[in-house]
Amino acid sequence: MTTIIRAAAAHDLLALVPALAGFAPERSIVCVAFRGSRSAGLLRHDLPRRARDRPSLVSAIVGTLCRMPGVDAVVPIAYTDRTFEGSRGLPERALLALLVRRAEQAGFDVRDALCRAADGWGSLLDPATPAGGHALAMIDESPAAAALPEREPVHASSTASGRLPERDVDLSAAIAAELAAFDALEGIGAQLDRLGDLADPVALVEALLDEPPAGAASESPTALRLAWFLHLAERPPVRDAMMLQFAFGPVVGAAAHDDAVETAERAERTGETVDELVRRELTDGAEGEVSELLGRLLLGRSTVRPDPGRVERALEVSRIAAANAPGDLHVAPLCIAAWLAWSLGRGSAAGALIDLAVEASPGHSMATLLSAFIGSGALPEWAFVDPRSSSRRRP
Repeated sequence: MTTIIRAAAAHDLLALVPALAGFAPERSIVCVAFRGSRSAGLLRHDLPRRARDRPSLVSAIVGTLCRMPGVDAVVPIAYTDRTFEGSRGLPERALLALLVRRAEQAGFDVRDALCRAADGWGSLLDPATPAGGHALAMIDESPAAAALPEREPVHASSTASGRLPERDVDLSAAIAAELAAFDALEGIGAQLDRLGDLADPVALVEALLDEPPAGAASESPTALRLAWFLHLAERPPVRDAMMLQFAFGPVVGAAAHDDAVETAERAERTGETVDELVRRELTDGAEGEVSELLGRLLLGRSTVRPDPGRVERALEVSRIAAANAPGDLHVAPLCIAAWLAWSLGRGSAAGALIDLAVEASPGHSMATLLSAFIGSGALPEWAFVDPRSSSRRRP
């Protein structure tokens, strides 16, 4: 946040968390990390359902905090549907106490440890917290939240961006008609003429970001562009290139598309499929410099951050494309959306999107790879870099 909003009290911080996170946490343990007096990031995990799962969760949280450069303080917050009344005091007390102890042992200043329950809120570290908790109205009426500048709407939950919008019947029909024309030999030339410069995947991605899907007329440019996007996304190298361009911009996109063409040409010369060629080159260490760089970006092994604004718009485009794609053509945009959500640190949303892709096509290679990769808890390196020092770094 470039605007500094000062939290004068614990309930002010609770009022700010949804804006910091981009969603309203539910059944979560949230840690607001600080560098000095300013928030430096936010971690969210599901609340453990069993007491024996608490130590491993706390270890994972503290380990992640240790990887965040410059972070010296933290405020853990438990969000629960339990009540003070039913818990006979502060809910999730044991989890918060363990997290406070481990964080302090690791050298972090724990500035508070809070719980927002269904019937009130309170602090583990404040002996004056009433047995029934403070009134939730204190959070809702906090002046800190009212002072926030206008921003993107706060999502209802951490998985909100992992759900697809409602299918638009008219838009779906228009996209299907455009795709049928691309598949017809006699129609593809006319379709490419209609696209003009946007037949180039790099130009197409930029146009999709500039004009988020709207409208559903069969002749609308939106339907044509989305159809071409879905058509191209069925080709793995092009899909991955568009995905990287969504996150990192047209220069990276152009490099990725050029690399995809060169890879396909090498595969044709050697009589291999693209997948076979890539696996062999990785094993032999013969991967080119550009391919190696792009591979690191795909795996998050870079300190260069994606552009959050581009990624947010791309998430909208890919989710709408997936919701309105015919047949199994929605799997590729689901994979793109999942990776984009992961790149922003939204593991829950990414997992929900991947689940949809795997359910629709259990043998889909990209969906399977992303399921294993994201499901392992992998995080991109750029999540652990101070954004004030990363803007000029190379991938």
